[in-house]
Amino acid sequence: MEQHGISKLDLKRRNRMQVLKILKQRGPTSRIDIAGTLELTRAAVTIITNEMIEQGIIQEIGEYKHITEKAPRGRKKILIDINHHYKFVIGVTLEEDIVSVGLSTLAGAVLDKRNLSIDHTIEYNAIFDFVRKSIKEVLADNCLDKNSILGIGFGVFPTMYEKLGVEVKDGIPDYSKVRNLIRGYTDLPLVFDNSVKGTAMANIDFLKTKDPNRQNIAFLQYGNNMNFVVTNLNEPIVSYDNRTGFVDKMIINPYSERVCEKCGRRGCVENEITPSATFAKLSEVYSPDRTPYLYEASKGSFKNVKMDMVQTAYDKDDPAVKEVIDSEIKLTAVLINNLYFSTNPQKIVLHHFTNHTNSEVDFNRIRNALNEIGGPLVAGKIETSIIEDKHRFLSGCALAIRELFFNRGGFDANS
Repeated sequence: MEQHGISKLDLKRRNRMQVLKILKQRGPTSRIDIAGTLELTRAAVTIITNEMIEQGIIQEIGEYKHITEKAPRGRKKILIDINHHYKFVIGVTLEEDIVSVGLSTLAGAVLDKRNLSIDHTIEYNAIFDFVRKSIKEVLADNCLDKNSILGIGFGVFPTMYEKLGVEVKDGIPDYSKVRNLIRGYTDLPLVFDNSVKGTAMANIDFLKTKDPNRQNIAFLQYGNNMNFVVTNLNEPIVSYDNRTGFVDKMIINPYSERVCEKCGRRGCVENEITPSATFAKLSEVYSPDRTPYLYEASKGSFKNVKMDMVQTAYDKDDPAVKEVIDSEIKLTAVLINNLYFSTNPQKIVLHHFTNHTNSEVDFNRIRNALNEIGGPLVAGKIETSIIEDKHRFLSGCALAIRELFFNRGGFDANS
């Protein structure tokens, strides 16, 4: 006989997923409030949550404290929350300048980390030797066996696909080659996805302050390739999912004199505000007169120029450096303004747009430029990423936690 509908196991999994989703967004919540939100009976929610408590997935954390002097009569509200130490997760992020491996709780609290600075010259084998060694060390140093680990999440930056042997078909990356390699030294559950998407999810899931109304966040990552993720109800919108680099070809300066070698157009993002664009512009004005500090710091040779020198030269008012950087800040504001009005997010999170020493100053420069171009409404919509450079592996952690914990209702990967 043909069967229709949803199985009991699928229904159970879905209900558990909904409970975990509420706890993730709100933090500690009572069974009564969960029942009201899910439109289930209190008895049904009690059965679901008690089983999850027995399994160690969630826990009771105490009685709800009423703000008013007199608490309402009737059954007291007992708050429950996710047990963020139920299992731990290993994250691996592979980006253009770093391989980051680390361990976190289900709430993204960092427990251990290993980072390897890289550039385009690094060999394929060297990357995975470091990953293999780091995973082994993280487990050993923290006295953890595979039963304590939810899985390993791999966040791969799109420009690393070719080096790592990831083929892209119809816009969808095929991670099978990398997966097979990792399978050679671990049987833990594996999750692979775009690292930009993972960092966006980390900025949503690992915030310490819970806000149930925060459900529509956009994420913009700065680098040699700009990447943009749009979410709805805290989930990436599918049309943007694996095509995060589309912003590179957006036109933000149609009157530019510089023609992009890749797309053949004037004023695209990649040719105007990426690091390579910055260096190309600076090389044209580099001289003892127009960039005195930069010229001296680099010993009269532009090949010695580094980004930290450029930042210092800007702060020391090198005239041509300020001209280039101020122009790029304005163009960045144009990009953010256009992205805001085309996607209408509650917030746009900016990642890698600030340096470590002057992060607040750098952010305020962008916000002030955005205020001039888009007004206070748009300027008030930006915020900085919570993910530090040394913790970039949290991108992989966020991907694994979503796929292997929340999307499974806390069930084991083999269930």
